[in-house]
Amino acid sequence: MQSIKETKHRSPDWKRDFGERLFGILGRDGVIHSDDELLAYDCDALTGYRIKPLFVVLPRTSGEVSRVMKMCYDEDVPYVPRGAGTGLSGGALPTDEGIVISLARMNRIIEVDIPNERVVVEPGVTNLSVTNAVSSYGYYYAPDPSSQIVCTIGGNVAENSGGVHCLKYGVTTNHVLGLEVVLPDGEIIETGGKTPDHPGYDIMGLMVGSEGLLGIVTRVTLRIIKKPETVKTLFASFDRIEDAGASVSGITARGVIPAGMEIMDNLCIRSVEEAVHAGYPVEAGSILLVELDGPSAEVDAQMPVVEEVLRGHSALEIRIARDAKERDLFWKGRKNAFPAMGRVSSDYYVQDGVIPRSKLAQVLGKIGELSREYGLSVGNVFHAGDGNLHPLVLYNSKIEGEPEKALELAGRILGVCVDSGGSITGEHGVGNDKKRFLSLMFDDNDLETMNLMRCAFDWKGLCNPGKVFPTPRTCVEQGMKPYAEHPLQKSGLGEMY
Repeated sequence: MQSIKETKHRSPDWKRDFGERLFGILGRDGVIHSDDELLAYDCDALTGYRIKPLFVVLPRTSGEVSRVMKMCYDEDVPYVPRGAGTGLSGGALPTDEGIVISLARMNRIIEVDIPNERVVVEPGVTNLSVTNAVSSYGYYYAPDPSSQIVCTIGGNVAENSGGVHCLKYGVTTNHVLGLEVVLPDGEIIETGGKTPDHPGYDIMGLMVGSEGLLGIVTRVTLRIIKKPETVKTLFASFDRIEDAGASVSGITARGVIPAGMEIMDNLCIRSVEEAVHAGYPVEAGSILLVELDGPSAEVDAQMPVVEEVLRGHSALEIRIARDAKERDLFWKGRKNAFPAMGRVSSDYYVQDGVIPRSKLAQVLGKIGELSREYGLSVGNVFHAGDGNLHPLVLYNSKIEGEPEKALELAGRILGVCVDSGGSITGEHGVGNDKKRFLSLMFDDNDLETMNLMRCAFDWKGLCNPGKVFPTPRTCVEQGMKPYAEHPLQKSGLGEMY
């Protein structure tokens, strides 16, 4: 993506004039422009990359989003959509000489439709707020990232986020039924709706997980589900993390699909216990959290099977949560694993990869070997049920060369994931950080095909440019033409190309 200075001549007063036009759309309180305030938006939760945007805009309606994007389209100004900024792949990193479109003020729950088990929300609504809105009716929203208190539905849609319960209930795409989207030229479209399986091309399927490259979501229709009759949560401790990993495959091999299964190693256990006091045994090599839910008879029948598998894989202790309070404490420990690691190291790099769960024990052993090879500690905490690993590579930024060594080690771990039949990302997205690893999974033909899809929506490359693809790819290089200049459009034979 070329900078706006290269693509269009700018007068000395261009920035001021552009800012005034933004004020005209959003008001003075809807545009952030002072240097000190812009610093709060120069990165997402991956703080190793920082770029200060020209402006940050705070629209309140889809109409305002549309007007801003149309203005950017006419002026060739790149822009980056942003939710809560909790992303860990640099997906909301501002682009050089562009603006950030923050959806934080679009935080209304528009409709709660219990009879149809649907909720319609704006993108700035936090994940947990959806459950809170329907909890009194006996429902909840299943996708639950660890940052669910602050992460937003818009960001979840962009990254196709998962969570600790995605093993049984699926990730974001399994719970999104309809979207309102502003396309890069400012056009507003609707795709999907309250009823499943709408006719026509699955545009909604393209949008979920597209990491903000195809447009900006301004309204989401979500599926909610009934709370289960019974929930039982237990954890088992082990001397070796490989035994915890083998237990995961053992449980599913017996036909039991828990709501969630999570593994933490000793490094994570100790940091979490110091921070949260969740009751984890600090001497254990690892723990495995298992949650079963559903009809009482089903859960009661599954519990002995799970315990039998755990004991068969050398579990040292099996503890069952006595009540909802203790269950919440078990999960509080898991969901605070990332921030708690700050007690062990002020610098750490969060990775995100996926493997077949049958390879858990093997891959965990390989991560241990790489940790010793590089002389850097790696904390392991992950969604074991669906093989989504989150290795935390610890380093000291004050030691010359260690940050680079940590990045190299993290990349090697992703290589192990791909070699094991997995992926370079499970829920954090590719963003800016992992685009250099995309070629581990896709060849040039694959990447060009994906880029053609992006070009069909955003031929100018203004929407979240520089993300996902490993090398700069422009639509002009691939022979794409503007919508109005395309032969089918000129001939009146088609409305899209």
